[in-house]
Amino acid sequence: MAEAGRIILNTTFLPSLHSLHKTHRKVSYSQPFLHKRHPAIQCSISTSSDTKAAAKVSETVPWGCEIDSVENAEALQKWLSDSGLPPQKMGIQKVEVGERGLVALKNIRKGEMLLFVPPSLVIDADSEWSCPEAGEVLKQYSVPDWPLLATYLISEASSEKSSRWSNYISALPRQPYSLLYWTRAELDTYLEASRIRERAIERITNVTGTYNDLRLRIFSKHPHLFPEEVFNMESFKWSFGILFSRLVRLPCEVETFLDYDKSSKGVVFTTDRPYQPGEQVFISYGRKSNGELLLSYGFVPREGTNPSDSVELSLSLKKSDKCYKEKLEALKKHGLSASQCYPLQVTGWPLELMAYAYLAVSPPSMSRQFEEMAAAASNKTTTNKNIAYPDIEEQALQFILDSCESSISKYTKFLQASGSMDLDVTSPKQLNRRLFLKQLAVDLCNSESRILFRAQYVLRRRLRDIRSGELRGLKIFSGFRNFFG
Repeated sequence: MAEAGRIILNTTFLPSLHSLHKTHRKVSYSQPFLHKRHPAIQCSISTSSDTKAAAKVSETVPWGCEIDSVENAEALQKWLSDSGLPPQKMGIQKVEVGERGLVALKNIRKGEMLLFVPPSLVIDADSEWSCPEAGEVLKQYSVPDWPLLATYLISEASSEKSSRWSNYISALPRQPYSLLYWTRAELDTYLEASRIRERAIERITNVTGTYNDLRLRIFSKHPHLFPEEVFNMESFKWSFGILFSRLVRLPCEVETFLDYDKSSKGVVFTTDRPYQPGEQVFISYGRKSNGELLLSYGFVPREGTNPSDSVELSLSLKKSDKCYKEKLEALKKHGLSASQCYPLQVTGWPLELMAYAYLAVSPPSMSRQFEEMAAAASNKTTTNKNIAYPDIEEQALQFILDSCESSISKYTKFLQASGSMDLDVTSPKQLNRRLFLKQLAVDLCNSESRILFRAQYVLRRRLRDIRSGELRGLKIFSGFRNFFG
């Protein structure tokens, strides 16, 4: 088996999850280090605040901390040093964004190694369990790494001081902020316009299914090792919340600032820019849209501050199409379905989206091109994506515009009903649950609708030019990403 990407589990040394409200491109600091060998199941987590207004809100676990303060990080700092973490040029201090964060203690040059995480602070699938019998049982059942690590965190957390990771676990949030903690009613009410709602429901379903599978196959047969009062749905929400909000795979998308040093078997972090003493050091969350950040981390950057932001646009074949069956067959051949989602960004959209639109509007006389269009619409093929059919360009653009405007109407309806909101969600404890979730939803819808409106403008402009005869017959989609300029 080829070596899988490695994973880093971030400690509370990381700045608040809401630091990205201020900036998106910073340094990564993570701890301990997890090594992941098997494919991950698709799961995630969610937000919640203390309020009686939300029915059946999940209870919190008995371990972890309530507030990310500097004070409750002191034990973690001491443990890290005692466990072999070398002296660093950063320290945990009270910061402007969030309760605590990393602050440069000395001058740091661009490209300088900012942190080295030694092998002694590595968690992987072979880590020693405080309850060895429990670990052996899971390995006998060949449990994949993600469920294994989720169970490991719960086991170590419940072992309290007898676990070598007790100081680390004590510094973790008692309830991770992300969408696993949203109720179905809250998802339906606040995220109806966004396709992130469907992804959240899918992830919650997968986490629930994973727990139920472990409970039926393993936990119920070994209750002395996995008592239900400890290993239950709430504790698995917590552990998967920790995994999904604090994991960074290696190799990863955090540009060149995070790497694995084979000689020392440790993790090395380097800076993307210089830092002055007293300046807060931020982490990069990678190239994620605002919806993905809400899904896994429970926050939404301020509108226009995330260059990787995108919104998923859904396109579908019409069942009334005379060639519906032939087109669907061509799509399935390349791993696609009658309904597909493609990411729109302020700077443009993928060529695959245009290929799908060509297929959707193509007449029966173009049946010989169905295969080429379907292949170009898939991101799983290496075929030429930059195809063009001048005779149906107008119809394809109108097809995309119609889908765009259909999505815009949903966002507009929600935003109009929500009214004007501008609450400070960097301090969720100070807001009641309903207002907190509603503000997150409003922020997400504003950012996603902004992209849709930009796409609408460009599409209308292109259609106007084609209909005026200025662009007819030209291969206008070469490098289409740049048209949003």
